[in-house]
Amino acid sequence: MAGLASSPSTDHHDPLEIRDPGARERETFARLPDQIARALAAPGWARHLDGVDPKFVTSRVALAELPLLRKSDLPRLQAETPPFGGFNVTPPGKAKRLLMSPGPIFEPEGHESDFAGVARAMFAAGFREGQIVLNCFSYHLTPGAWMFEAAAEALGCAVIPGGVGNTEQQVEAIARLRPDGYTGTPDFLKILLDTAQASGKDASSIRRGLVSGAALPASLRQDLADRGVEVLQCYAIAETGVIAYETPAREGLIVNENIIVEIVRPGTGTPVPEGEVGEVVVTSFNPDYPMIRLATGDLSAVLAGPSPCGRTNMRIRGWLGRADQTTKVKGMFVRPEQIAEIAKRHPELSRVRLVVTREAEQDAMTLQAESAGGEGLADAVATTLQSVTKLKGAVKLVAPGSLPNDGKVIADERPVS
Repeated sequence: MAGLASSPSTDHHDPLEIRDPGARERETFARLPDQIARALAAPGWARHLDGVDPKFVTSRVALAELPLLRKSDLPRLQAETPPFGGFNVTPPGKAKRLLMSPGPIFEPEGHESDFAGVARAMFAAGFREGQIVLNCFSYHLTPGAWMFEAAAEALGCAVIPGGVGNTEQQVEAIARLRPDGYTGTPDFLKILLDTAQASGKDASSIRRGLVSGAALPASLRQDLADRGVEVLQCYAIAETGVIAYETPAREGLIVNENIIVEIVRPGTGTPVPEGEVGEVVVTSFNPDYPMIRLATGDLSAVLAGPSPCGRTNMRIRGWLGRADQTTKVKGMFVRPEQIAEIAKRHPELSRVRLVVTREAEQDAMTLQAESAGGEGLADAVATTLQSVTKLKGAVKLVAPGSLPNDGKVIADERPVS
């Protein structure tokens, strides 16, 4: 099911979005045609959305008809049309900063306050006006540090631009400047606290943290809590900023109110039912560098109902793995898009999953497909499997609802050694 976020509030100090979700949906999609029209002024979007009339994109159903832009394709598209693939509305020379992420993928930063929508996430983590923030995301080319610094500025916080590394200097700065909170990766926060303890420096002023960019296992969260630091996490990418953020309720992540999120079946642009694992697709309202149905390659699922914290926007389960499950079988690539095409040709099938194994020292594949059955269906599906993938494979029909809800379309179960 497509998830919807409201238009951004102009008050970062009141992020509790408790409005009627239906009103939020209508408000969001009332803004979408203008955003798509703005995007079409950029040559990359004009090519990608050729033939799209923005005035008709006023619902989740209409949005789902638009093509996906895959994040994994951006390095190639940007190399063909430097520097941003033609997807930037604002010329490079009029941006605030020009940034670079691994890939390489290049991003422009505009002049909007809180351009990456991080302020709500920081507010939920307990950051308030007048506090001091130690920002330990990298300031070297990548956008993370600037995203969080802009949010701190929007909240009225002072920032210590710590970056990464130089732990002894940073511990000295913590002891002298007494920051209230930390932003950065969770593991680097532990390194700083360990270094402070070993050197006898006082780091007790840090009472809260908002982390991203790395896993936050329960054991690490507890270790930090035992030291007096309550840590929450957010899910963000360079192209759209914060997609979703944790609140003290710790029941899933709240989708940011300044974007639209859809969860789609891997290999397609088709939204999945609520609760089913699929690929995260994001549409942003950034005026300088809009993203329309950007397929992130990450897996998640919608959580039903509002958060216990009181926020009513859609929730997702968080990061559940990668959607790009392309694998090589007998020397040929098999892609999720191909498995989706097989299911499309046989409406009798619901969830499908290609399992790749080794048998008699050869690659083997079996398409498991949920279906009530039907005479000759397995044989027909096997014929389609060979036609689409150019590889022979078995077909096993299974009971509806029996395949795992983990977003996997291709499960490579071959031994690694």
